[in-house]
Amino acid sequence: MVHKFDFLVIGSGIAGMSYALKVADQGSVALLCKTTLEEANTYYAQGGIASVTLPYDDFEKHVQDTLIAGDGICDKEVVEKVVREAPQQIKELIRWGVDFDKNQKGDFDLHKEGGHSEFRILHHKDRTGQEIQESLIHAIKRHPNVCVFHHHFAIEILTQHHLGEKVTKDTPNIECYGAYVLDEATNQIHTFLSKVTMICTGGIGNIYQTTTNPLVATGDGIAMVYRAKGLVKDMEFVQFHPTALYNPMERPSFLITEAMRGYGGVLRTKDGKEFMQRYDKRGSLAPRDIVARAIDNEMKSSGSDFVYLDVTHKDPEETKREYPTIYEKCLSEGIDITKQYIPVAPAAHYLCGGIVVDMDARTTINRLYAAGECSRTGLHGANRLASNSLIEAIVYSDAAAKHSIAHLNRYTFQKAIPEWNDKGTSLTEEMVLITQSVKEVGSIMSNYVGIVRSNLRLERALERLEIIYRETENLFIRSTVSRDICELRNIVNVGYLVIKQAMERKESRGLHYTIDYPKKND
Repeated sequence: MVHKFDFLVIGSGIAGMSYALKVADQGSVALLCKTTLEEANTYYAQGGIASVTLPYDDFEKHVQDTLIAGDGICDKEVVEKVVREAPQQIKELIRWGVDFDKNQKGDFDLHKEGGHSEFRILHHKDRTGQEIQESLIHAIKRHPNVCVFHHHFAIEILTQHHLGEKVTKDTPNIECYGAYVLDEATNQIHTFLSKVTMICTGGIGNIYQTTTNPLVATGDGIAMVYRAKGLVKDMEFVQFHPTALYNPMERPSFLITEAMRGYGGVLRTKDGKEFMQRYDKRGSLAPRDIVARAIDNEMKSSGSDFVYLDVTHKDPEETKREYPTIYEKCLSEGIDITKQYIPVAPAAHYLCGGIVVDMDARTTINRLYAAGECSRTGLHGANRLASNSLIEAIVYSDAAAKHSIAHLNRYTFQKAIPEWNDKGTSLTEEMVLITQSVKEVGSIMSNYVGIVRSNLRLERALERLEIIYRETENLFIRSTVSRDICELRNIVNVGYLVIKQAMERKESRGLHYTIDYPKKND
């Protein structure tokens, strides 16, 4: 079956839905959801969204905080763009119904997080992402030009390759015509043709054993663009959130927002001693890469699986009021955070690299845009400043909307795309192999490509992953296409990119820390 839409949006987080809303008045929009509209990284973002709002704060402070966190790799022009356009996009979110917390005076009740010099984090309790996601869902459902396709999984983006032409990374003017999409309800593969395609597929957390990302975060968009010969960069910069609730039986890991440390939470060893001052003068509010490495070191030194986050010295009623989701979740695990320490450990959380885009959110493939965590804008550099991700996503979705609308009339639907050739079979044994391979990739990435790396570990990871890659490609060719095999393929592709680009960086920088090239001050 062939579907034709002016705009094809793959992904339903803040980037995808805000883009869809901004272009929907100009044409028909297909919004593809891998599962449902609620299942996106945005939904799980607790802390908030960063923007200058107070008189004593200013754009330059936010810019400098971002540049410092990014460890010299940020694109300053991009940082300026995001920071300066943030307030207008906050107004847009409010117009769509997002309710940010306010104080008794009616001003925004702002949080402060690691790396920020001022209070500038807008939030809705400790479930900001959920508030944003639900507000955008309501707006999407009201718009007559947006058609939502639940449980539709994009397999490949369509380019000249599917017309029988040879496409390499050096091919000029590669174009995107849409995507092949698996409808999981019918197990049929449909062809979605579009004038413009937007990739907003989120992160890669599930290439690791422990992650705060939802299970749908398997790097699909990045893998598709990489296979289509688009440019992908800075994949070595994987941010591990320092404080995920330690619970080995739960996947994904429950996030304990960084705002809780801005609120006054203190990190302690298992014997109750504060330790962050030994690593950074900012203590528990140091940037995430420093805090994650410090916790990793303390855990390895003591042989423990976690450290503690302590908020027991704070007013109990205020803690319950400010962090109701965290309070209830921990209570369900037998921990009263107003009286007991919270066991925490780092978990894969956010990718700072991804699909390379310019300041209009254009990828290196014509008619293809990307925004959100799957994209590499240059904002984050080597380490994302807390709460900069949601604002980046909506600023770049706005840029993509303006550019794609302005150029829409130049594009037509490609007529010669063949139907997907799916003549494979599916055996129970193959499904078992897929499950085992996913676990193997998670083990490889966590053991060899984690918070602290080395040349030897990366080489071992690459050797092991190449075996799984060959097995997976062979399985993909002969099997009936399923979401499981496609996700495994994407996980392997993305894992390879993380390893290869980590091997190419002969230094420790931001989130990429290697014992073979330690920083001079370490």
